[in-house]
Amino acid sequence: MLPRLLLGWLVTVVLGLSMALAQTSTADAPSPLLRLERADNALWLSTQLEFELSPAVIDALHKGIPIFFVAEAEVMRERWYWTNKKVATAKRQFRLAYQPLTRQWRLNIISGESIEPALGLALNQNFESWSDALQSVHRISRWKIADASDLAAGARHRVEFRFRLDLAQLPRPLQIGTLGQSDWSVELSQEQLLDAE
Repeated sequence: MLPRLLLGWLVTVVLGLSMALAQTSTADAPSPLLRLERADNALWLSTQLEFELSPAVIDALHKGIPIFFVAEAEVMRERWYWTNKKVATAKRQFRLAYQPLTRQWRLNIISGESIEPALGLALNQNFESWSDALQSVHRISRWKIADASDLAAGARHRVEFRFRLDLAQLPRPLQIGTLGQSDWSVELSQEQLLDAE
């Protein structure tokens, strides 16, 4: 009885410490400032992300391992009588890779759920320098996150934005090696109210 109780207490302490460390690492990251614009029968999101990649991530990139980032936006209609209703979602995936033979950086930006460019809308860009490629990841400009028809007239909406490094897209040995390492943690999030029109 006592070993089982001690084991349960130990698991609780370890989980509490890991959650506290995760909250500390994400709390230190600055929240992105969102600029929301209604135009052309749609809702557009623009932002400038501020984050630094750890030396471990940069080293993996220079060795030719592609790194994936995911930006997600949800538009929720506020309801006083029930939980908020999700009216639109948008997802954008960034694949950043170094091409050692050409000494160029390649960024693939894919809209939608699919990681395969043939199955979704994709933008491919090549960059001569690391700083130019990373600056393009940091900047999201006029990203369509909802149609105007999704937004109810006279209602207030909330936009929830998340940006993270997607560890599930890494090669399997790296996924195992990065478990619990804060070096591989990039998470930004922000909520913003969209006033009724």
